[in-house]
Amino acid sequence: MFGFSEKTNLIERKETEYPLQDVKEPNLFRNLFPYDEPPKIAFNHRLVPINMPDEIWITDTTFRDGQQSREPYEIKHILKIFDYLNKLSGPKGIVKQSEFFLYSKKDQDAVYKCLEKGYEFPEVTSWIRASTKDFSLVKGVGLKETGVLVSCSDYHIFYKLKMTRKQALEHYLSIIKECIDAGIKPRCHLEDITRADFYGFVVPFVRELMKLMEETGFPIKIRACDTMGYGISIPGTALPRSVPGIIYGLNHHARVPSELIEWHGHNDFYRAVQNSSTAWLYGSSSVNCSLFGIGERTGNTPLEAMVFEYAQFRGTLDGMDPTVITEIADYYEKEIGYTIPPRTPFVGKEFNVTRAGIHADGILKNEEIYNIFDTNLLLNRPVKVSITNTSGISGIAHWINDYFGLKEDQAVDKKHPLVIKVKEWVDQEYEGGRVTAIGDKELEKIVVEYSRKVGFNL
Repeated sequence: MFGFSEKTNLIERKETEYPLQDVKEPNLFRNLFPYDEPPKIAFNHRLVPINMPDEIWITDTTFRDGQQSREPYEIKHILKIFDYLNKLSGPKGIVKQSEFFLYSKKDQDAVYKCLEKGYEFPEVTSWIRASTKDFSLVKGVGLKETGVLVSCSDYHIFYKLKMTRKQALEHYLSIIKECIDAGIKPRCHLEDITRADFYGFVVPFVRELMKLMEETGFPIKIRACDTMGYGISIPGTALPRSVPGIIYGLNHHARVPSELIEWHGHNDFYRAVQNSSTAWLYGSSSVNCSLFGIGERTGNTPLEAMVFEYAQFRGTLDGMDPTVITEIADYYEKEIGYTIPPRTPFVGKEFNVTRAGIHADGILKNEEIYNIFDTNLLLNRPVKVSITNTSGISGIAHWINDYFGLKEDQAVDKKHPLVIKVKEWVDQEYEGGRVTAIGDKELEKIVVEYSRKVGFNL
């Protein structure tokens, strides 16, 4: 069958139906996931079209997946972070939703207090397992949307749920129907989709969900969960690991509109950001993230990373205020007591610090040479240099002014006695055989010591 596509304005082969394959034995894709070896990346050389949606956005799981890998946040922390997410989101609400657990009184109290703030963005949503007992929690709190765990790989269906595919599908549909009957929008979390039989279970199951959506008029979101981080963004890779293939298949074969598709990635193989960007590129409107990537095992896609991925794709921040990212990082370290690895992009204390002497020289001449963008403007994080034997006396003056916040008439220049003394010490260090850069704390002690000797008040 062929028909005219209003989306592409071409005559195309219409989508075929994929019936459920209710197999007796689980398909574990042992050729790809041998377990006693690293997983394999297979290619089928099939390319699917890039299909960037009209609108893309970010959703947050800091208080759900993020809390699974660290001690629970205090309510005051949740409320402050929620304020920051609202401020970061901007007037267009690019950070559209934030999901919460509902299992403890503390979880529920945090949800109530966030709802009391009355923010349009991020919308408060929840997450439950596919059980009537969990669903009663959502009804009790009064949320408009909830995520529902619908594990889709045979690893989960056969070994965790102890069901057949048909039983799992029927069980999931019954919970989603309950959700709709209560007037709550369901978001179906297809756990472990990158190890699932895509055409044997995922597409048939999602088609049933889309039929249910057509019957009821209730939107049903599909979250593609790369639970183990197996997703591969390289074009031409084979399912079930192909991110382009998964998003295209959900959109084209299962007929899920882009605005109802969401990608949830993990970073087990260092691919979380790349896979999330790929999901956007091939037709998912939404990507699910957590602040600083904090999440189960190696973590989720870092939310702050996708802020800048959004800006690169769209050519604009669309009203998002990225300086809030620095405020959030400071809050985590100073108030929550969480240590951010210093070289973490955008938020680590040393992410825009250059140690190489030749780089430092370039930064002093024109910071665009070795800085990714105006980090002072966009993140309230001025570019920094680390002192080495090639930093020169101007580099030392720059470091002192920046580190101690000396501005205008307080600032020192390269002729200042303090700068000259520190330069002499630096030269002695490297003449004595030193080859490494001088750390901030080490140099701070030296500067303070010499400032007293030359009578300069820091």
